[in-house]
Amino acid sequence: MKRLILLITGFLLALNLSSHPWKPAHYIIVDTDGGIDDMRAITMLLASPDVRVLAVTISPGALDVNKAYVKVKSLLNSFYHEGIPVGINRTSTFKSPEFINPLKAQWGEEICIEPEKAPDYLAVISDILQHEKTSISFLCLGGLSTPGLAIKEEPLFRQQVKEIIWSANGLTDTQGFNYKTDPVSASEVLKGDIPVRVVKGFGQLKLFSQEVVNEIYNIKTKYSEKFHGFFESEIAKGHDFAFYVTDEAVALFLQFPGYFRTESVGNNSLSLPLLNSGLSEGIIRMLKGETVSRNQVIKELPQDSSFYFDDLKPAVNEIINKFGLDEWTSGVLANELHRHLGVFTVIGVKMGIRAREYFNTGVDEFSVKSFAGSDPPLSCMNDGVQVSTGATPGHGLLAVNNDPPYSPSAEFSYLDRKIKLTLKPEIARKISDELKEINFTYGLDSNIYWELVRKNSIKYWNDLDRHGIFIIEEISR
Repeated sequence: MKRLILLITGFLLALNLSSHPWKPAHYIIVDTDGGIDDMRAITMLLASPDVRVLAVTISPGALDVNKAYVKVKSLLNSFYHEGIPVGINRTSTFKSPEFINPLKAQWGEEICIEPEKAPDYLAVISDILQHEKTSISFLCLGGLSTPGLAIKEEPLFRQQVKEIIWSANGLTDTQGFNYKTDPVSASEVLKGDIPVRVVKGFGQLKLFSQEVVNEIYNIKTKYSEKFHGFFESEIAKGHDFAFYVTDEAVALFLQFPGYFRTESVGNNSLSLPLLNSGLSEGIIRMLKGETVSRNQVIKELPQDSSFYFDDLKPAVNEIINKFGLDEWTSGVLANELHRHLGVFTVIGVKMGIRAREYFNTGVDEFSVKSFAGSDPPLSCMNDGVQVSTGATPGHGLLAVNNDPPYSPSAEFSYLDRKIKLTLKPEIARKISDELKEINFTYGLDSNIYWELVRKNSIKYWNDLDRHGIFIIEEISR
């Protein structure tokens, strides 16, 4: 009997440990000083579904904090990750030399970004630590000013931050640029009780060969395009530094520590990259998003158009190329769940993917309140939303408001932030008018009705870009 109880207890514990199979392994806050290599490191971290970037903080270093803030916000906006909070450390007295190449580097579209309105770094860090209960890794791509100050000012920092991963030349090196930006903070943090993992890059060794650059080009994701675009820029041409791995090593170490040789010194450690260990393959895997399995039953859905019905074949590759594999996969599963191709199901998929994109989350990571009601065809949106976000009634993450008036809109709550996405009225009217006309002409019991609905669904799936069809309102943060 005791043995049976132990077996049952062990089984329940195992269920508890694996109850969230899609939970990323790494929750992080990234601190950057605006260096060129920082852009690539942050891009790699954003691309990996096994990493959750909770916030970015800006410290002085390669660039002045205001200019670095513009770079970071433009990068996040270009990936449609507008919901990732960015805070500025204006406390540090370090005077940035404002290196010319980081100033010239284009991280994204820089218009309409106002650094003077940016929140303070400590407010951003405190907010994250209050609402995210998972232990956090704090990644420093510049100096240690920000964690040094946060340790003193925010009590939760010592409790929630399990490690500081720092890009530097060594545990005892005092001549490196990242150390010199704030020697006092560096010394204090290295002597503190939070483990510091110092990661050293490749120095003068080129990792980004032309072969690797070509492979990045062939990935065809928004992250790989940003990465490859840098190598095509004037900054990269004629500058060997552009092809070295420096701060990118921090992102690689977080994801693939086995690619490094690590020596512990007390509470801290120093990690050096192992040559010929597959680091370039690690970069490719991160940019592809192949760091964790995304599905639970099947490895992947076929991308070969011949796998799909004849009316959908011509649109398969075009939808994947325009909107990404995530939207395609969610669309296929949602319409199979829904048991017919529906326009509002497709709208729900696009809405859910857009909300995940905004916060840069995976599935099962936020709650949703839909205002589409429970009456078809508008309520069909709910099926698309739950498949694309993982916010299902079974998980207790999806609620449907059945109080009229109904609308193609939903609220998405993540940590302490909430946004509302609403399908633009002119698009909603057009879809609804078309469905009413088909219904009036043929009736719901007619096969012609469902054939025309299917035809319209494929058309809208292919034509509507999720980045231009929704009104996004920030409800609270």
